[in-house]
Amino acid sequence: MKRILPLLSILALGACATVPPSGPSVMVLPGDGKTFEQFRADDFECRQFASSQAGGTSQQAAVDSGVKSAAIGTAVGAVAGALIGGHQGAGAGAGAGLVVGSVAGTGAAERSAYTLQQRYDIAYTQCMYAKGNKVPAAADERPLRRRRYYMYPPPG
Repeated sequence: MKRILPLLSILALGACATVPPSGPSVMVLPGDGKTFEQFRADDFECRQFASSQAGGTSQQAAVDSGVKSAAIGTAVGAVAGALIGGHQGAGAGAGAGLVVGSVAGTGAAERSAYTLQQRYDIAYTQCMYAKGNKVPAAADERPLRRRRYYMYPPPG
């Protein structure tokens, strides 16, 4: 049971890792007078453009970030465990390092995926707008000013 529990915790942490979608996360509608076939051609071209603008490695970069952090955490944990507790400490240190490295790797992969998805969406939106398609506009975040009406006191 002691050997299976660390493996189960590693698998649970691995399930937390997120991989960014391979497409846009914004809605775009066909422009006025465009057929669906024209819209699909624009979409295909803009997806390629956005992928190149985001580095073309949106999924792989996020996965690599998580794997590297887990591997580095394992190595550092094994060395620290060996220095502190000898041979027995190396195993415990490696296990702890793997868990800590996996958690750090999950966070690094998530941040990397979020940043790459933002860059992808910006490039995709710009391309689709330039081709005459309808893209959502950001809402005006200023609060509406209310007009105040003052009632004059009644005469007399």
